[in-house]
Amino acid sequence: MLNSLLFIVIIAIWGILIVNLILTIAGYCYYLNWQRTPAPRLSAEVPFVSILVPAHNEGKVLQKTVSALLEFDYPAQRYELIVINDYSSDNSAAVLTRMQAAYQDRNFQVINTDAQTGGKGKSNALNIGLKRAKGTVISVYDADNTPEAGALRYLVATLIQDAALGAVIGKFRTRNRTATMLTRFINIETLAYQWMVQAGRQQLLKLCTIPGTNYVIRRSVLDQIGGWDVNALAEDTEISFQVYRLGKRIAFQPWAVTWEQEPQTLDVWFHQRARWVKGNIYVILKNVNLLFHTDAKVIWFDLLYLVSTYFLLMFSLVFSDIVFVLSVADAVHITLQEDSGAIWLAAILMFILSTFMAVTTEKGEMTLANLGIVSLMYFIYSQMWLAVAIYGMVGYTREQIFHQQAQWYKTKRY
Repeated sequence: MLNSLLFIVIIAIWGILIVNLILTIAGYCYYLNWQRTPAPRLSAEVPFVSILVPAHNEGKVLQKTVSALLEFDYPAQRYELIVINDYSSDNSAAVLTRMQAAYQDRNFQVINTDAQTGGKGKSNALNIGLKRAKGTVISVYDADNTPEAGALRYLVATLIQDAALGAVIGKFRTRNRTATMLTRFINIETLAYQWMVQAGRQQLLKLCTIPGTNYVIRRSVLDQIGGWDVNALAEDTEISFQVYRLGKRIAFQPWAVTWEQEPQTLDVWFHQRARWVKGNIYVILKNVNLLFHTDAKVIWFDLLYLVSTYFLLMFSLVFSDIVFVLSVADAVHITLQEDSGAIWLAAILMFILSTFMAVTTEKGEMTLANLGIVSLMYFIYSQMWLAVAIYGMVGYTREQIFHQQAQWYKTKRY
């Protein structure tokens, strides 16, 4: 019985590894084609865009972010910036007041929420900003982002070229990637999973998932959806499903690049990622019944991918780790033990190969140091993610049992 279960677990782990390898290879093909494709150009008439920036205690990073957003090369009179200062207790209000004075000639407004209207998470803040927005296109940026000057132009140009598109997403990079070993791990993770795997899904399945930042979405789509789900901690994944359910597509535009600040310490990273886990579990449980609806087959792959990642893979890894420890302690005997070394080594090599393939697509990243970091990621960073997944699942279960409101963990800035 134990050997049969272990065999199934190994098949599950390898199946998910192979899916990610296929997506990475497809993403690399997308990258090669993209290199030969000219950047999208704006038409003579451009839509009015409202940029929404939810900000809770973001005083350390707001000045740099606001400056970058107001220095887009998109026509200045055709976009507005709305920062939702969401019940902050730091110096955010003072920073924003100074920035408004410095940019008096621009379409720049600040919404200050209070204890009654704000402090309820990103989705709520975005919905508040949406009510004030005048644009037919809505753009979202996190408060720690410094997008490149052409980011908004590339996103909007791609969106208006195809009426079938409901949203367009860009690429994001790690701004503080050399700060600590953790940010070096995150930088590689971003290249592998937010660049290559995203590109691979676009290449093979014409699918993309909206990230939390650096994207544009049609106002008409948001109106049909009813805005952002205030119960969703992973509001980006949740709204992606809603866009596809409306019959619209989401496109990936790597020309649009933003740089974001990532957690530099383990505790901050852990709580941020745990929030992601709980948010994605909410999305899974909210939509899992759609696997039985043929009219929702456009999101079947994403649903199955999330289920496989957060449930099947987690169980398989925990189970295999337990069996490995017990077998080393000679507490159990498994017939696959003779082949386990070769299977384990092959899995490591596949992980390193697929991850480093993503690294080679970015100038200055293809170094021996990064190859070493990729190798360490399998033994360190991947195991950290496993601990986060377990913690997040336990936390989500506890919140459901005791009917607790999910708490929005504020990511520390530097």
